[in-house]
Amino acid sequence: MLTALFLRGRGRSALDEDDRRALEEAVGEVRTYASRQLLARAGAPLTASTLLLDGFICRYMDDREGYRQIVAVHVPGDFVDLHGFPMKRLDHDVATIGPVRVAEFSHEALEKIVEDRPRLTRLMWFSTLIDASMHREWIFRLGRLGAEGRVAHFFCELNARLEMVGLAANGRFELPLTQADLGEACGITGVHVNRVLRVLREQGLMTFRQNAVELHDRKRLAALAEFEPAYLYGTGQDDAAAA
Repeated sequence: MLTALFLRGRGRSALDEDDRRALEEAVGEVRTYASRQLLARAGAPLTASTLLLDGFICRYMDDREGYRQIVAVHVPGDFVDLHGFPMKRLDHDVATIGPVRVAEFSHEALEKIVEDRPRLTRLMWFSTLIDASMHREWIFRLGRLGAEGRVAHFFCELNARLEMVGLAANGRFELPLTQADLGEACGITGVHVNRVLRVLREQGLMTFRQNAVELHDRKRLAALAEFEPAYLYGTGQDDAAAA
């Protein structure tokens, strides 16, 4: 199923077979995009929302001088712009990080789900509320943590989210980010990112090289990051079989 990762590890099992079928049947086009490709421009009208199937997508904003701030990173199973369904436009840009595959849901198809499927509608709303919860945590991370804590928190979060969808194991996962991307997500310069990664590596906490992440001591890394995963609203259960 194309939609099998949607809310996996976050209550997907609450969907009955009819809801799962309805979600699957609502898929329109399945598209692939190359790395570093713009998918949606801030302010542009939207007629469809996107479910990420493979790869990584970011949401970002540019300042007046053209410097980018990444405000969200999406992993497979995430609806990237479901909030664009009621809002009809975004206040930020959306772009691929590496190559991706996505499923598009026309807003007409989503309207039918809203009319006919109240339980599925509530869970889709729940997924947008998780986005809001993660945004609040990112604000905390940028506002209250030092550079090492910010980077540690970023990797702790991605590890937890990827574990939910079966794409991380034992603290290891692939991530096609550059150090510049990491700096834009954590509010520090690329040079500072390099120093922070070296410190974390020398302390035996984690390594990040050639798109491969390995968290060597997740407990100590989480302590440095003040990372508590409750804001991710995971069920702690692997409901892949239900998909």
